[in-house]
Amino acid sequence: MSIRVHKLAKELGLSSKELLEKLHELKVDVKGHMSALDDDSAELVRHEIEGIKETEVQKAAAKEEAKKKKEEERLKPLQANLPLTVKEFAIKLSIKPSELIANLMSKRVFAHINQNLAEDTVREIARGYGYRIEKPPTIEEEILKEFKERDKEGDAKKVIRPPVVTFMGHVDHGKTSLLDYIRKTNVVKKEKGGITQHIGAYQVMLGKKGAVTFLDTPGHEAFTAMRARGANATDVVVLVVAADDGIMPQTIEAIHHARAAGVAIVVAVNKSDLPGANIDKVKKQLAQEGLAPEGWGGKTIAVPVSAKTGDGVEDLLEMLILEAELLELKASPDLHARGVVIEGKLSPGRGVVATLLVKNGTLRTGDVVLSGMHYGRVKAMVNDKGEKIEEAPPSTPVEILGLSGVPVAGDEFFEVKDEKKAKTLSLLKQAEEKEKTFSRSGRISLEQLYESIARGELKEFRIILKGDVTGSIEALQKSLEELSTKEVSLKVIHSAAGNITESDIMLAIASNALVIGFHVKLEGKAQATSEKEKVDVRVYDIIYKAVDDMKAAMEGMLEPIINDVFQGKAEVRQAFRVSKVGTIAGCYVSKGKIPRNGKAKLLRNKKIIFEGKISSLKHFKDDIKEAREGFECGIGLRGHDDVKSGDVIDVYIEEKTIRRLTK
Repeated sequence: MSIRVHKLAKELGLSSKELLEKLHELKVDVKGHMSALDDDSAELVRHEIEGIKETEVQKAAAKEEAKKKKEEERLKPLQANLPLTVKEFAIKLSIKPSELIANLMSKRVFAHINQNLAEDTVREIARGYGYRIEKPPTIEEEILKEFKERDKEGDAKKVIRPPVVTFMGHVDHGKTSLLDYIRKTNVVKKEKGGITQHIGAYQVMLGKKGAVTFLDTPGHEAFTAMRARGANATDVVVLVVAADDGIMPQTIEAIHHARAAGVAIVVAVNKSDLPGANIDKVKKQLAQEGLAPEGWGGKTIAVPVSAKTGDGVEDLLEMLILEAELLELKASPDLHARGVVIEGKLSPGRGVVATLLVKNGTLRTGDVVLSGMHYGRVKAMVNDKGEKIEEAPPSTPVEILGLSGVPVAGDEFFEVKDEKKAKTLSLLKQAEEKEKTFSRSGRISLEQLYESIARGELKEFRIILKGDVTGSIEALQKSLEELSTKEVSLKVIHSAAGNITESDIMLAIASNALVIGFHVKLEGKAQATSEKEKVDVRVYDIIYKAVDDMKAAMEGMLEPIINDVFQGKAEVRQAFRVSKVGTIAGCYVSKGKIPRNGKAKLLRNKKIIFEGKISSLKHFKDDIKEAREGFECGIGLRGHDDVKSGDVIDVYIEEKTIRRLTK
């Protein structure tokens, strides 16, 4: 088909003259506005004109955006956490609430003094008074700003610091065994099932070569979050790959975490002494993952080692020292200390114990430390060998006592000179976290939950999670939340380190939640309250048992699959009307059996005219449980009397199959 120039011009919103000029530019041979264009030429013009229009629109939008940005920059900043009530907003603007209410009314916004205002409304009103709304800096941002200024002062005083090395890889590939050989201690035997449950941080002296700090992250996939955190606290990742197994899914996951953290990767090909070891296969797999080893056209260092015999371990350490030298790792010991929380736990007799890794500055006994919503003066410091120390320079892992609560693994910590300021910041953070917890929990009764299930809405399984250390809590929470599907959602509304308290039970009552404990106890008052209020509390010591139980519970919330299983067929020979009972179908069982608790389908001329339950089943005047093939019986259909001779009754039993969770 073809289209004339004047019609295409009208379609594109152009004059015929403008379109003719464009056609000549595109070297399309036309004579005038009555000329016909073939489909290809017309499509070419449409594409060209639409592209021009789109570019013009984009330019106009960019111009408008730049204009708005320039206007915004002229406005004075007004720091405020939204939403704001009318009263709070008036105080921020330094005007009377009555003036603000009048201003709002002029914009057809009617609000009383304690009512929250919409974000758009606040920004619009603020602009009218010459302000732009800005979110105030968080506690962490303020402290980081202070530290950045201090860091500038300490640039000239930087010294070389030990590298922080993280061991990563697939479960059972020998990470802890390899580190154990290096440390000449026996960590593996202490760990449950031989799998590392918590992050360990250790510093090893390598003679004249200096020290290396090692982080041992758990290898099982349930601890993905812990492994990711380890990568963010490290300089070099040692990717441990078993020579007999090769690269596994968790190995690839570890590579991704290391890359995301922007750290150097050194590969330790462990178990190279085993008969089934295939180092070339591992190197080929590494190349496929973008880690081509030296000799394979790449720069990745791959060292064959054996955690059992110690072969190659010295070579691996040499490579780590070499990598650290290339990275030129430096820190300023004279600055105030800052770093990352490796682990936090509540220890009987010792109180809150936190494992910290000092990244910059020097931490000393007596210093005031702030981490998240917890603070405290360092009462004592212990190194990885269990020795008391007075100070911890950069790259040193230490256990400290003295914090007000259990810090979250992965959080930053800061040395704060003013204890009053640390306490104030801690209380502000606690209030913020408390608000988040209760806004997450919401109040829902058991009846409401069942009603929402009946309506076919999303089913939500709520959990309060308590554990002995934050690392395990984080890992268990991630494993549990990964069970969520489109139909059943699992939500951890509160998690913390420590025993299960009465406060946890009260929160469970308010939010209709289940309480899970991991390596913790149920306190006396908490137990009494949970028994009285029938709150479900479960305590585990193996993470996978907890996950399996929750999966089974969530599957119990799914509607089962219902299948109709054929039982028998009955032919209606005669219909009887019985006073106060209704119509009874006199039948002959032609196939199978007719059970009393069956579901009936009444067919007339091969069409289903009724589907429902059997109300009665008799043989003469006797009630029977079932009627077998070749026998006569009387069948009553619940709520249905229209039965005729010649009808057929097919009987089924409903068979329920438990559904499994699927993503």
